[in-house]
Amino acid sequence: MGSADTGDEIIFDLLSMIHVHRSGRVERFEPTPFVPPSFHPATGVDSKDVSINSCSGLSARLYLPLSAAGSGKLPVVVFFHGGGFFLHRAASSQYHDYLNSLAACAGAVVVSVDYRLAPEYPLPAAYDDSWEALQWVSAAGDPWLMNSGDLDRVFLAGDSAGGNIVHNLGMRLGRGGRMVNGIVMMNPFFWGKERIGAERKVPEGAIFRTEDVDRVWPFVCPGSPDLDDQRINPTAAGAAGLAAMGSPRILVSVGSLDLLLDRGIDYCEKMKESGWGGEVEFMEVEGEDHGFFLLFPGNERAAAFMETMVNFVCKI
Repeated sequence: MGSADTGDEIIFDLLSMIHVHRSGRVERFEPTPFVPPSFHPATGVDSKDVSINSCSGLSARLYLPLSAAGSGKLPVVVFFHGGGFFLHRAASSQYHDYLNSLAACAGAVVVSVDYRLAPEYPLPAAYDDSWEALQWVSAAGDPWLMNSGDLDRVFLAGDSAGGNIVHNLGMRLGRGGRMVNGIVMMNPFFWGKERIGAERKVPEGAIFRTEDVDRVWPFVCPGSPDLDDQRINPTAAGAAGLAAMGSPRILVSVGSLDLLLDRGIDYCEKMKESGWGGEVEFMEVEGEDHGFFLLFPGNERAAAFMETMVNFVCKI
């Protein structure tokens, strides 16, 4: 009897990162293991997992730099991991290691949100979870936030799909008349129907191909009309005005080899032209591709970006 008769046939394969079987079983291929929270001796940062909503399973991993104890309240960075809305967790080792370093270098309380993933929970589940987590942070939902976090200095940060989440949170905040202190988007996942820049001719050796990226959004958001949905293409014709952004400062960073480079550039240009009135900084990292700061955290360019991000958070 063939696999098509057993229900184990693979009916969807995306980037060799996720398989969906005819039976409905979802198989993910995580590039790094999951790790528990713990004290990290190299950075002097402690971490713990906290439930935000026991019904939906929403949780977060919190990071607290012990060296900052007694030095007053610390800025709060609410972080959203990448993975195309279908991969990775807050417990993924590459994010755990990176956020230990960020908490230590920035002297910040970091909240890494563990939102629900597609396809089991298609969008807008991740957006809804992220919004709920932000409200929880604003209400000082944990003693680390209450005792050590300065809730007048809250920053949103995320990479890839997490960068997309951060943009959409910022827009929702602004429409409600609320603000955070700053937004950091690392290689944010924006896309669209019309090819721009390097999308017309993908650089040799690039991590992603245009046709693969085309398939991500319909997979994670099957109810979306198309790739010009304003949630994935905030600069599309008819998208909500960027002037509503609920942050006075934005930092966007993309590697020069990243297929998403031109989307990041276009986003920053359109933000400046929108009448928003805030300050946007774009950092193109020469010779690097998607997620370089996670894949090669010890290299010179990753260290330079960490310094830029820390300065952004610590700027008064």
